[in-house]
Amino acid sequence: MHLAVGNLVDGIDALCGGMMQCGTCHCYIDPDWLDRVGTAPSDERAMLEAMQGVEIRPNSRLSCQVQLGEELDGLVITIPADQPGV
Repeated sequence: MHLAVGNLVDGIDALCGGMMQCGTCHCYIDPDWLDRVGTAPSDERAMLEAMQGVEIRPNSRLSCQVQLGEELDGLVITIPADQPGV
């Protein structure tokens, strides 16, 4: 999320600053990367499911909760077209 905001990626607003409170950094993890990134834990899933007007998928994540490291170099994500603010 911080990298997306710092690089002005459209659709990642991160209004709560990464505190998992708003859902404005929702993204879809490419299925080929999901094993390495992991699925959303229950508290993150609850935040995702509380969002309205956005399609939540099994590969949905809040980008503020994805910890980047060398093992995720090349990670592919998609920002939903129906993301609030997009």
